Amino acid sequence: MARLAQTSGLTDVQQEIVSTVRDFVDKEIIPVATELEHRDEYPQQIVDGLKELGLFGLMIPEEYGGLGESLLTYALCVEEIARGWMSVSGIINTHFIVAYMLKQHGTQEQKEYFLPKMAAGEIRGAFSMSEPGLGSDVSAITSKAVKDGDEYVLTGQKMWLTNGGTSSLVAVLVRTDEGHPEGTAPHKSMTTFLVEKEPGFGEVRPGLTIPGKIDKMGYKGVDTTEMIMDGLRVPADRVLGGVTGRGFYHMMDGVEVGRVNVAARGCGVAQRAFELAIAYAQQRQTFGKPIAQHQAVQFKLAEMATKVEAAHAMMVNAARKKDSGQRNDLEAGMAKYLAAEYCKEVVEDSFRIHGGYGFSKEYEIERLYREAPMLLIGEGTAEIQKMIIGRRLLEEYRFQG
Repeated sequence: MARLAQTSGLTDVQQEIVSTVRDFVDKEIIPVATELEHRDEYPQQIVDGLKELGLFGLMIPEEYGGLGESLLTYALCVEEIARGWMSVSGIINTHFIVAYMLKQHGTQEQKEYFLPKMAAGEIRGAFSMSEPGLGSDVSAITSKAVKDGDEYVLTGQKMWLTNGGTSSLVAVLVRTDEGHPEGTAPHKSMTTFLVEKEPGFGEVRPGLTIPGKIDKMGYKGVDTTEMIMDGLRVPADRVLGGVTGRGFYHMMDGVEVGRVNVAARGCGVAQRAFELAIAYAQQRQTFGKPIAQHQAVQFKLAEMATKVEAAHAMMVNAARKKDSGQRNDLEAGMAKYLAAEYCKEVVEDSFRIHGGYGFSKEYEIERLYREAPMLLIGEGTAEIQKMIIGRRLLEEYRFQG
């Protein structure tokens, strides 16, 4: 039988890239992921291996030292990496979103300075929208930047930065009221700044502090942090695109491709949960036969496999729509929503098939069970996705009365 979640219409180059990443995951990630995750240890050796494969520059244009590949190729690689350990895909994703935003919206000088270093993995990216009291309401951002000569002074507290400690470049969204009259819509008075810093924790440059890692239920290994700006001075030429007031649009464009990435992560985690379940079901015996021969377990396996296939198909469709240059917020929202929900369900069914052993930290499914919930909230909750989907459907199916 063919492996689940195959993708038709790939070029020879795409197939080779995805196959290479799959082999790397099987040999270098899966054997060590659970041990590293339990220690909450940053996977430096794995990250170095991905750097050698060119993954940090996968979608960066060749003129800047990258591979110039499509969002689809990237998403399929993320799917494979998440199948091995979702935290590693998070390290890649935040870097990729910043590189994508630079490629799409940066000035020529910003592209020439940052993208070659990002393609080589010398600069690692992180991005920051959320704040402690913010949640899904991006318009409620309170962090601000005030112009002072040729610089801006940034003040405020940001939250939930993936790669906050290990990154050396953070794309941060703040409010810039200067040049925007009172009464301007909140999303039109936001700006994205490109903040360079030293990797690590504590004061990583004057006026910028990364307090430390947030202790999480899952999604361990990768560092998730706060970021405190107190009189942080940033040159005016580090405004993304060189113009204030466009930050919300820059971030939403990045998050849109990020949603495809989160969908790919959900597909990868669900695939791994299915693989573990179907293997365990053929080894574990009850009532004199492997549990895979019990109809109830076969039904679960059938449902799990169908969900893996459906989520993968929607993720691929969303990536291809974006690659074609078309608007894909509907497809990305649907793919992220479905893949995250199905991932949770497939992981839980795999957990049930493992029975009591699924509760043991010796079994990989225990880790997946703690990782899957992050996908329900990352890059927008299910409720946010349904709002996006509903609004777009009303645009497409507007009643002509």
